[in-house]
Amino acid sequence: MLKCTSCGREYSLRKPYQRCECGEPLELELFKSTPGIGRRVWERFSGFFPFELNLELSLGEGDTLLTKAKKLSKELGVKLYLKNETLNPTWSFKDRGTYLGIHRALQLGFKKIGTVSTGNMAASVAAYGARAGLETYVLVSSDIAEEKLKALALYGARIIKVQGDYGELYYKSLKIGREKGIYFINSDDPFRVEGYKSMSFEIIEEVTPDYVVVPTSSGGLFRGIVKGFLELKESELIERLPCFVVVQAEGCSPICKTFNEGKEKIERFESPHTIAHAIENPYPPSGNAVLRLLKELRGLCVTVSDEEILDAQRDLGREGLFVQPASATGIAAIKKLRGRGIIEEEAKVVSILTGAGLKTLSHVALSTIEECSLGTLGECFP
Repeated sequence: MLKCTSCGREYSLRKPYQRCECGEPLELELFKSTPGIGRRVWERFSGFFPFELNLELSLGEGDTLLTKAKKLSKELGVKLYLKNETLNPTWSFKDRGTYLGIHRALQLGFKKIGTVSTGNMAASVAAYGARAGLETYVLVSSDIAEEKLKALALYGARIIKVQGDYGELYYKSLKIGREKGIYFINSDDPFRVEGYKSMSFEIIEEVTPDYVVVPTSSGGLFRGIVKGFLELKESELIERLPCFVVVQAEGCSPICKTFNEGKEKIERFESPHTIAHAIENPYPPSGNAVLRLLKELRGLCVTVSDEEILDAQRDLGREGLFVQPASATGIAAIKKLRGRGIIEEEAKVVSILTGAGLKTLSHVALSTIEECSLGTLGECFP
């Protein structure tokens, strides 16, 4: 059964419901289960998912590394762990949700799938659509960078540039999907959220965190991670929940703005502008659902500047990890919260690294490059 995250109205699983008539996102019930034995997270935690998963549809998503950040842990005075989602098949966390979304589309008998995205999710749905042999549509904004289009072309998806308000495209796609028989696996589809909670299961296998820090755009990832931890607690596999931290860029922070102003409903963020394009959503479709979770669970919402994001990206580089700016927002937020004394010393903190740096190279500085002739090469070394 699907249930509205706001009004509680219930919907049948027999039809492709994705949002409630009240306008808010739907969610599956909390699952209670016991982990088993298996090589993949989908096998070990099979009882926590809404249907039996077909590993033939998998591209190897999930079971990513949780790496201890040695330098940053020492500098910040915390035990910092990095959940490295750049290791997924299309280099971002989106693959976990797409894997579940593909199952849902096939379960309902769809032959066509689609998504609305200009980056990570576009590549993910295109790749998994190709794997499953489904006709795939990717709706992108008209000003998408050419390098992102090239990353999509090889999968064989039909790419459609759309002029107009990109924030409205999410809702327009759902209408088109109903009319044309296309299952749009968008940012906060209920089954995409189910895929994201697998991250929580993997984290708890290695550490019981005090804080989990999540770069947040549409809100689907945050909802999935929280749902995973709620199910672990409901199943008595953990005794307490961590403090959940939403991170947004100052240049596009509709959720944090609303939360910190004490308002109940998300308002469109005017004139968004940030280098963290992967989380630049001025009107997040799960924004209100995230607000409710933050208030109910006493979470935190932090904004960080572009300068702080770039500093954090370099910090992660010193740990040997190259992430896109949106991924680095979590580190920037942890530094800010430690500076304010909100995160206590020696706290166990998990930061989600959402996507790889190779996807966004335009902001990477080359200040460490030196030039030297072959004849004087020896002089270039100290």
